[in-house]
Amino acid sequence: MKEQDCLRRFLFEELGVRGEWVRLETSWQKAKQYQPLSAGVQQKLGEALASAVLLSATIKFDGAMILQAQGNGGLKALVAQATHDRKVRVLARADENMAAASLSEMMGEGRLVITVEPDQGEPYQGIVSLEGESLADVITTYFVQSEQLDTRVWLFANETHVAGLFLQALPTKENDEADWERISVLANTVTEEEMLTLDCEEMLFRLFNEEKVRVFEPEPVVFECGCSTKKIEKALVSLGKDELDSIFVERELIEVDCEFCGKQYIFDKVDVENLLSGEPIEKLSSTRH
Repeated sequence: MKEQDCLRRFLFEELGVRGEWVRLETSWQKAKQYQPLSAGVQQKLGEALASAVLLSATIKFDGAMILQAQGNGGLKALVAQATHDRKVRVLARADENMAAASLSEMMGEGRLVITVEPDQGEPYQGIVSLEGESLADVITTYFVQSEQLDTRVWLFANETHVAGLFLQALPTKENDEADWERISVLANTVTEEEMLTLDCEEMLFRLFNEEKVRVFEPEPVVFECGCSTKKIEKALVSLGKDELDSIFVERELIEVDCEFCGKQYIFDKVDVENLLSGEPIEKLSSTRH
């Protein structure tokens, strides 16, 4: 049975290099099902999802990694989020029927924002411009600029599968640049077909059969949206009474749709009055898919 919906970490035992491999199937299908996506946008969103999972494995605490690419082209935004325990969700905003092309052709000028949101403590961000033909190029630039660590990323996605490979020089070891170059050159021979079809250990042996590579246990990846009634209530309260009253002038109900999972939250005027007064909503408004 093929390895799907998991992340695996690995380590070159005799070199100062670590790596990660990810391949998603069911989680990818579930994450994108609520959005109409052209094949071209779907591919870029899948690459963003693979990136977020790989980057989430670099978090040293409980929290979430959010990758957001924003541009002035037909593909306006890609958002992918992965938590420390590998729960994922994605979102794309784009013109209809966008054709597949390079990242720069689809997104135009823009930036990649990588946000780390720890469960405890303040969030922090890293920002890099969208320069490069692919998302893998942009992420490589981000790591070189922000962490000054040799890093390479390979990303692949189609309608059914998403896959990614991540290599990074370890900061704590005296790295031999020749070792890093050799590993990078070997990894760069990987093909899309291999990444989307071969299991992790099979692929690593194909690439690095002369190296001692220790592969760690799989970490399952699942689609799970983080939206909740409490979060929507907090967002409504932040709008303020005047804004909410103006909405009720035009309609009887406030309906909030989650773009990530398709869930709809419905609030009537009594619900909102209770929210603003700090009273609990006795009869929670219905949510539906």
